[in-house]
Amino acid sequence: MKVQTAALRLAASLLLHFGSAGCKTTGEFVSVDSIPPSPPATREYVLQAGDTISIRVWNQDSISTRARIRPDGKISLPFLDDVEASGSTPAVLGKRIQGRLKDFIVNPIVTVSLDESRPLLVAVLGEVARPGTYPLELDSGVLQALAIAGGMTPFADRNGVVVIRQKTDGSGAQRIRFTYSALTQLEGRAATFRLQGGDVVVVE
Repeated sequence: MKVQTAALRLAASLLLHFGSAGCKTTGEFVSVDSIPPSPPATREYVLQAGDTISIRVWNQDSISTRARIRPDGKISLPFLDDVEASGSTPAVLGKRIQGRLKDFIVNPIVTVSLDESRPLLVAVLGEVARPGTYPLELDSGVLQALAIAGGMTPFADRNGVVVIRQKTDGSGAQRIRFTYSALTQLEGRAATFRLQGGDVVVVE
């Protein structure tokens, strides 16, 4: 959530900039084709605020429940009150709940499953019909972001589609350039590039 909050602040500042100085981003760019492909997902899903999960306690229907992880990263459960959920996998969270329930239940068996993942929030700015911040499905690409923002305006630079992404080391933002033809023709890395929560898509 911290990454998404920082990105929303960046999106707001970019929107103010576009309103007064046109739709050109500044800084160094890298082509999407120079970005190495993401490795296949091998790790278990990590829960975050906004996810909806099911908690099943074997033979304890009154405790079993469905909950959305709050912005503070916690959920509330019978007997246990608040339990930290954000940042854990479903399996780890199940073991945590199971350990705490031992004070109330003999040999509890707990399973946690993801019912609904949090929305992928992406800001779309510049020469699009409806600039703003939109929830997208996980694994969405740049074309989906452009579509939900109403598409590009007649004044858009079709070689000037840029994704601004915060670097994981905290050293600033990376500006990744796309061409509209590569996106629509599914050419190169543009075909497999996936947006991340907190990305800002800018059409110049």
